[in-house]
Amino acid sequence: MARGPKKHMKRITAPKSWMLSKLGGNWTTRPSQGPHKLRESIPLSVILQHKLKYALYARDVQMILADKDGNIKVDGKVRSDFGYPVGLLDVITIDKTRESYRVLYDVQGKFILKSIKPDEAKFKLVKVTQKKVGPNNVPYIVTNDARTIRYPNPEIHVNDTLKIDLETGKVVDFIKEEPGNICYIVGGNNIGRVGLIQHRERHLGSFDIVHVKDSNGKHFSTRINNIFTIGKGKKPLISLPDDNGLYLTALEKKQAREHHEEQQKQ
Repeated sequence: MARGPKKHMKRITAPKSWMLSKLGGNWTTRPSQGPHKLRESIPLSVILQHKLKYALYARDVQMILADKDGNIKVDGKVRSDFGYPVGLLDVITIDKTRESYRVLYDVQGKFILKSIKPDEAKFKLVKVTQKKVGPNNVPYIVTNDARTIRYPNPEIHVNDTLKIDLETGKVVDFIKEEPGNICYIVGGNNIGRVGLIQHRERHLGSFDIVHVKDSNGKHFSTRINNIFTIGKGKKPLISLPDDNGLYLTALEKKQAREHHEEQQKQ
């Protein structure tokens, strides 16, 4: 009979976005219950052991997290649970090494850690998923990382993006989900791509479709739930991955590689 939540899972059932090797063993850490879903998060132990290479074994991860100095912070708060689920756009801070990372997707849907500067590590972008009125007619909104904010700005609606100050937890600014703003795709076949919102198709009783255009001039569309607005106009508020959210075909990759080799020869 089970006694408490499971803390491990088989590697074969782990999300492909974790990029775990096939020959690394049979088991891996299962994400704990937290602000992100299991299939949309990555546990701290996998980040420290496989992404940052700060530990060889899970035992080493537990020693790092159990240190009284509070080595690892997620969104400005010390986390000691080795299975804590770290999700999209979360900020990981390591004070001893003076490093800060933001969790992002690449165009293949894999989790990557983007190194960011200390100034950028002070804030975080969250998406509004719900807007309701609670008891005593208190309006509130819920974000994608399970934050509940009471008495929000009346102009904030579902699918808009908030800029949160991690030190105070207050809303500094908000970005409307509207044509002309730059967005980041967080799900679907176009996950990890970045482009400008063109227009939105409304389908009653079904999913609204948003049409997006990237910097290479390519057009694609996705569901409204997969859109995450990251800036006003063409300038994003966060640092983008090395691929800048551009999807390239095999032929385009080959041409880019040959062009890069020619430039090096010159």
